Amino acid sequence: MFLELFPENGKYRGWIEVICGSMFSGKTEELIRRLKRVRFAEIELLLFQPVIDTRYDAEKIVSHNGSSFEAVQVNHSTDILEIWNNERVVAIDESQFFDNDLIEVARVLASKGVRVICAGLDMDFLGQPYGPMPSLMATAEYVTKVHAICVSCGNLAQFSHRKSKEKEQLLLGAMGEYEPLCRVCYNKLQH
Repeated sequence: MFLELFPENGKYRGWIEVICGSMFSGKTEELIRRLKRVRFAEIELLLFQPVIDTRYDAEKIVSHNGSSFEAVQVNHSTDILEIWNNERVVAIDESQFFDNDLIEVARVLASKGVRVICAGLDMDFLGQPYGPMPSLMATAEYVTKVHAICVSCGNLAQFSHRKSKEKEQLLLGAMGEYEPLCRVCYNKLQH
């Protein structure tokens, strides 16, 4: 199904995939799963992460489960185009931390026949669209929304509730700072 060859010109068809959801929903785990399949098929790939994400490892993305995959850290989304060397798959983890140029970077790569996979939070802790994610989802051919389990009631969770009183949008953290909540439980804490 993926990477079908156009017989008339020998070029691969490119597209954009987005994996989104709240914290602890398995976004990075799903990204790693897809990349392992790409590697098994011996397709050249590049994985990027923002330099700002210093939680686990500078040379790997690491899921909360402990799964990992080697990655290249970049400061700006345009650095991706400078590093790309005709790999057929380009993946970007923590896409919400990048600037809005990531949308054009993804479009350029897809137009060159690259399968582009972006993973990231779709909403911040206030429940607002986060960074370039809304536009990436709008322009992507495939969007996968994954869900965590609400730690309060056990329903599907799509909100990343921040436990601390910090107000800035960017606050890196894990289970100590955030918890996944469903809409009802999230709204109870917001009022």
